[in-house]
Parts: sequence; structure tokens; C-alpha cells
Amino acid sequence: MDQTPLVTIASGQPLIDLDLTAVVQFALFLLVYVIANKLLFKPYLALRERRKAGIEGARAEAERMTATADAKLAEFEKSLAVARDRANEEGRKVRAAAAAHEKDVTDKARASAQKAIDEAQEKMRAETNAARSQLMPQADALAKTIASKLLGREVA
Repeated sequence: MDQTPLVTIASGQPLIDLDLTAVVQFALFLLVYVIANKLLFKPYLALRERRKAGIEGARAEAERMTATADAKLAEFEKSLAVARDRANEEGRKVRAAAAAHEKDVTDKARASAQKAIDEAQEKMRAETNAARSQLMPQADALAKTIASKLLGREVA
């Protein structure tokens, strides 16, 4: 075979020889490439794709679950706000009823106390008038007796 030097050095020897071994080496390279591609690279790339798809699927599932959880949380907060408003309204109603009951009881007690005071005052007036009417005749006699003793003589 004709050896054609690609590069020659100063001594005239070729630096690279192209002969049949270069073709054999290229054929061996292609054979190793095909075998490695079939047994190593393609399975590795397929594994990476499956892993990537699994990660993306898990991420999408996590996003879906997060969106569902957020929706449920918003619904729960809305129902909690409604329940809180209802409880506040019931509390206002109970407080209003208690205030009305308290006012009613207080008014009844005040009326009862005023009635008792009025009755006591009326009784006191009646007793005062009875005592006055009973003591008035004695007052004149008592006044004459006191005046006589003070003056030392009989008063008419």
C-alpha cells in the first residue's frame, strides 16, 4: 500500500502514516460506538428521561395537591368566618336579651321598692297623725305645767 506522509519532519520521516491499520481502528471505533450506544448510552439516557418524567410528574402532583389544599383552606376560612359571624350575632342577641331581662327585673324591683317606700311613708304619716292627735290634748296640759314650774306661779 502506498504510504503518503501527511506531515514530514526535517529528517524525511513521516509523522503520521495512513495505512490499513487506520481503517481497522476506525472500524473498531464504530463497532465500540454502536455497542456502547446500544448497551450504555441509550439505557442511561432512557433512565434519565424516566427520572425527569417522574420528577416532573411528582412536581405536577405536588402543585395540584397544593392548589387543592389552598382551595380547601380558603373554603375552611370562609366557613369559619361565617360561623364566627353567626356566633357574634348570637352573642349580640343573648346580650340584648340579658339586658332586656335585667332592665325588666330592675324596673320591677324599683317599682316594688317604691311601693314599699310609699306604703311605709303612708303608714308613718298615719301613725304620726294618730300620735299627734293623741298627744295634742296632753301637750296643752304639759305646756301649762312646764310654764308654771318655770315661772313659779300658776299660768292660766
